[in-house]
Amino acid sequence: MTERYSFSLTTFSPTGKLVQIEYALAAVAAGSPSVGIKASNGVVIAGEKKQRSALYDVESIKKVEMIANHAGMICSGLAPDYRLLVKKARKLAQEYYLIYQEPIPTT
Repeated sequence: MTERYSFSLTTFSPTGKLVQIEYALAAVAAGSPSVGIKASNGVVIAGEKKQRSALYDVESIKKVEMIANHAGMICSGLAPDYRLLVKKARKLAQEYYLIYQEPIPTT
C-alpha cells in the first residue's frame, strides 16, 4: 500500500508517515561506521568492511579513495553513491588545480 505514496518527499501515506524519509533512515542504518583522527604529524582514517555475503572478495572492496595528494574520502554508506561522489570530487579538485595552479583547499 505504501508504494503508491513513496513518489514524493512531501506526500504522506495513509498511516501519516513520509515514506521517503523512512527509506532514507533505513539506508543510513545500513551504513558502516567510519572515523578520521587528525594528529600533529598525519591523519588516520578507518572504516569497517562488512561482508554481506560469502561471495564477496573482501580484498576487492575499497572504502578509502584519494581525491588529491592531500585529500581523501572514506565510504560509510551506499557504495554506488560513494563512487559517484568520489568521481565528482576528483573532477572538482582537478578543475580547481587547472584554474588556480594550486591544490584545492580542504577547509
